[in-house]
Amino acid sequence: MSAIAQIFTNPELYAATISMATPLALPAIGGTFSERTGVVNIAMEGNMLVGAFFAVMVAAATQQAWLGLLAGMLAGGILSLALAFTAIRLQSDQVIVGMALNLFASGLTAFLLNTVYGYNGTPTNTPFLPTITIPFLSTIPFIGPILGHHDVVVYLMLLIVAGSQYVLFHTKLGLRMRAVGENPEAADTVGIHVARIRYLGVFIGGLLSGLGGVYLSIGLLNAFDVNMTNGRGYIALAAMIFGKWTPLGSFGAALLFGFATALSIALQNVGISANLVSMLPYALTIIALTGLVGRSRAPAADGIPYAPSK
Repeated sequence: MSAIAQIFTNPELYAATISMATPLALPAIGGTFSERTGVVNIAMEGNMLVGAFFAVMVAAATQQAWLGLLAGMLAGGILSLALAFTAIRLQSDQVIVGMALNLFASGLTAFLLNTVYGYNGTPTNTPFLPTITIPFLSTIPFIGPILGHHDVVVYLMLLIVAGSQYVLFHTKLGLRMRAVGENPEAADTVGIHVARIRYLGVFIGGLLSGLGGVYLSIGLLNAFDVNMTNGRGYIALAAMIFGKWTPLGSFGAALLFGFATALSIALQNVGISANLVSMLPYALTIIALTGLVGRSRAPAADGIPYAPSK
């Protein structure tokens, strides 16, 4: 019992929670933008994968981690435009297209990994994104080790959470996005360009999902491996639903999933079955998706194509 008590009082557990939550919160917030405008986005896993791969490729080629970050975000954004085009212009089934994009991204990145780098994998000298230490904050007992020293993407994520909440619920653009997601016909009658707003929402989702992949590849590991996202895009989808389609709620749910992951790693050191504790995040995902923790209501027009002429 003393070993378990030490785990829960160790600030490293909570620092790891924030780190583990980052690649979940970013795509979950991105998915929130997409679904608030009425486009179901389950392609976050694929967006993360292409973001992770192209971040490594560009960072290794240029020896510039920041260029890798931009490339990874753009790769996620460009792939998301395929979902936007088929969902908005062609009015295809958004769930099927999202799954197809996930499979496409998995195959594409595996093919490019072998074609570009072969069996040796991505270069070991790929630059990392910088880790930041906040001088005053890092000296505070207990709080400092949790919040004072993280990869730059973690702090970007925290800014994105606050900024996204403000944009969605306190700006004219956010009001238009929510109006399009709830009632596109009414939004259209007051002059809101429904298709343009939906493209924007999906594209923001792709950018943020790509950033989540960037954090995995050149924030944590400086490497890319096949299917390295390991289902995080789907867990992010659950976090978005668990968070009731709000940035703050998605962040809170991502922290919960991140805590489950960090705890599962810590518990492996005290003799508890690794297989048992490693299923904690996925068990939480199932609970969230089955609606056992509170009732979530999606935007009314989420997943429903809109045809202005009808």
